[in-house]
Amino acid sequence: MKITAWGVSGIGEIVSGQQLGDIIFQACSTEPNGPLQDNDVLVVTQKIVSKAEGRLVEINPDDPLSHKVLVEQEAVRIVRRRGDLIITETKHGFVCANSGIDLSNVERGYAALLPIDSDRSARRIRDIVRAKSGVNVGVIISDTFGRPWRKGLTDVAIGVAGIAAVVDLRGTEDALGRMMQVTEVCIADELACAAELVMGKSSGVPVAVIRGADPEWFRDSSMDEIVRPPQEDLFR
Repeated sequence: MKITAWGVSGIGEIVSGQQLGDIIFQACSTEPNGPLQDNDVLVVTQKIVSKAEGRLVEINPDDPLSHKVLVEQEAVRIVRRRGDLIITETKHGFVCANSGIDLSNVERGYAALLPIDSDRSARRIRDIVRAKSGVNVGVIISDTFGRPWRKGLTDVAIGVAGIAAVVDLRGTEDALGRMMQVTEVCIADELACAAELVMGKSSGVPVAVIRGADPEWFRDSSMDEIVRPPQEDLFR
């Protein structure tokens, strides 16, 4: 298998009310970004989805903690506190810092909230691209999360459409012929990470294309495949 990934140039600044599917299709209609092919994967950063969907909220630009009230409003549970750091669970089921609220790459005086339904956001982009191009793509909405017990940040999927969130390998054989009992691979997170390598955190490239993903990964899916139910969580 050979997988290639590239950042999509020319997206520009996104404002509330714009249709990302239209913008991404136009940007990927010709070289060097496209044209798109069946079974390409579009990885789109949460930030531009939140901007397009009007999920920016005004905060006091002179108070570095003014967004903290939003953190608790967006949380369904406070998991841990340490100083100014708050780890929360969002209504989406994500456990993350500050309810996923972000101040980076947005205008000073504003905070970006997570999309209300990132799966729906991904489906909308996929449907528009398919309607305009006739091409079936997978779409992943990505965001940057920290990880318990490991330093550093990585990108993960917070919304999916048309591409498996998790690939279940239980019941298949490994390279030595042994039956795998517990292996479930979070393909959506792996693709989000790969895309981040060509987008970067400060380069102003909010969309990437990944080509060469296994055709068997393309199907209906949702974040329900990824978010672990409380009854299966050893740490709650």
